[in-house]
Amino acid sequence: MTPSPFAAHHADLAALAADDRRRTLVPRAGIDFASNDYLALAGSYVLNEAVAQGLQRGLPAGSGGSRLLRGNHEEHEALEAHAARHYGSQAALFFPTGFAANAALFATLPQRGDLIVHDDLIHASAHDGMKLGRADRVAAAHNDPQAFDDAIAAWRARGGTGTPWIAVESLYSMDGDRAPLADLAAVADRHDAVLIVDEAHATGVYGPAGAGLAHALAPRDNLVTLHTCGKALGCEGALLCGPAIVRDFIVNRGRPFIFSTAPSPLMAWLVRQALEIVAGEPERAARLHDLVAHAETRLAALGLPASGSQIIPVVIGDNARTMRIAGALQQAGFDVRGIRPPTVPHGTARLRIAITLNVGEADIDRMTDTLAAAMADA
Repeated sequence: MTPSPFAAHHADLAALAADDRRRTLVPRAGIDFASNDYLALAGSYVLNEAVAQGLQRGLPAGSGGSRLLRGNHEEHEALEAHAARHYGSQAALFFPTGFAANAALFATLPQRGDLIVHDDLIHASAHDGMKLGRADRVAAAHNDPQAFDDAIAAWRARGGTGTPWIAVESLYSMDGDRAPLADLAAVADRHDAVLIVDEAHATGVYGPAGAGLAHALAPRDNLVTLHTCGKALGCEGALLCGPAIVRDFIVNRGRPFIFSTAPSPLMAWLVRQALEIVAGEPERAARLHDLVAHAETRLAALGLPASGSQIIPVVIGDNARTMRIAGALQQAGFDVRGIRPPTVPHGTARLRIAITLNVGEADIDRMTDTLAAAMADA
């Protein structure tokens, strides 16, 4: 019998299954404690109305080509101008996803002879972008500004003469903790470095008008921020914000941007409306923070630590036990997902509980009661 060309793939999946790490796609079900729809905008009446308004204006669903061909629409330009004002940057560039934006950023901006010092827990999309690029890279201990400083100093001592790039998330997606941005900005200033801040999980939730945690640092000529539109903004895409040279260079040299079909003009319109909604309705974020405080109080009664944000990890450790507890919560009607390596470090499998405006205090109370029982039984 001829060997299957996918024998290695079958073996890899079998190994994942044996380690309780094989993933499958399942339909959404139950009360939402899993999504990144923090402000409950994704299915909201206001965004549905904005879609209808965009269609009435004749905005196309598709762009028809890359931005450098005929795909560049006035709605892309309007969104980017609005985003630059909103986030306090010179310019912005719209991408179809946060993954695409990170891939373009790290593959394009750091040059040969530069050094990227990235947080040890930075998102997979940043890692993939760095692999496409030409700069050297090194990990620094999570949220440790001195580790970033030391890495750059050691590189300089070895003869490094290029530009250092410091890459972090402002709010980490699996731990829910914040980066020490002011201290990291000081490190960047000392070493003539550029600070890259992925604001994916802070956008819309923190900062004035939901402008993110790095907004307090803006404007500065050594800051680049990434704001995804598919989480608290309830849409799709990502906005890369920074000095005008960043936009211009990626338009000219960023292969993931140049050779991709432009995002939907209708979606660009929708993101702009979402930015205005978030800025004009600060009570949404205020209500979310109240719910987070309530959840933290309930979890503290179970001896579980708070993260200080809407992302609350409950670290279990064992992969199989994690999935048993998640399964018990799902059976009870709560959409809580288990997160296993390699998404998180080995030995730290966890429940990732997300607090959103899709739930109320009563939902949180019932979920935490069910969690306590499931942890005792698993």
